[in-house]
Amino acid sequence: MSKEAVLGAIRRGLRRGPVPDDLASGLRARLRAHPRHLIPARSLLPRPAQVALFIRNVEKEFGSVIRVPGPTDVPAAIADYLAAQNLPSALVLAPHPELQALPWATRPLLRLREGRAEPTDLVSVQHGYAAIAETGTLMLPGTPDRPTTLNLLADTAIVVLLASRIVGPLEDAWDRLRAEGHDPVTGGFLPRNVMLVTGPSRSADIESTLELGAHGPRRLHVVLVDDDPTAID
Repeated sequence: MSKEAVLGAIRRGLRRGPVPDDLASGLRARLRAHPRHLIPARSLLPRPAQVALFIRNVEKEFGSVIRVPGPTDVPAAIADYLAAQNLPSALVLAPHPELQALPWATRPLLRLREGRAEPTDLVSVQHGYAAIAETGTLMLPGTPDRPTTLNLLADTAIVVLLASRIVGPLEDAWDRLRAEGHDPVTGGFLPRNVMLVTGPSRSADIESTLELGAHGPRRLHVVLVDDDPTAID
């Protein structure tokens, strides 16, 4: 049997080849509409309750959250957290404009380096794109000003998140990412990588004993900025 015949048989078995016009139009319509499955009601709450649910779920998954009144309070909150955990004051920081604009000079003991994380970095500070109240999950797209290595390499991961970026279900986060995908950062396309992070890295594969930091950060700390008046109870 010739090579073309073998490949043709494989394509027929996989049902690959030209898509019929009626099926193609249906697929295009589905991609444009992004239809949803059943969404649990537990996250379809008023804004203050959504934020409270997000915090509870982060803490349930071994993370921690501190709420601050505004962006200017972020450096102090991070410095206090590092001191309380007896962690070093050296940070690798996402080169995001909102993080760069923070008054880091008010905490001169913090030593900042912008860019990607290295294996030797102990603490990273990432910019949170969105968060999902339903599960306490952070949505962290990989973009030039949000390096993915910050989510993986440091022993302690700190995420600065605006309360206005908290949504109820997962589907709302994807809707936001699609709607905002046409910006200078992504070049008009969705990011190549999107990480969904729920708590610090952990595993119980060995003798069912929970071990934090198995494949990534052993600590996840969220600095939640109350920028949304509707989210404050």
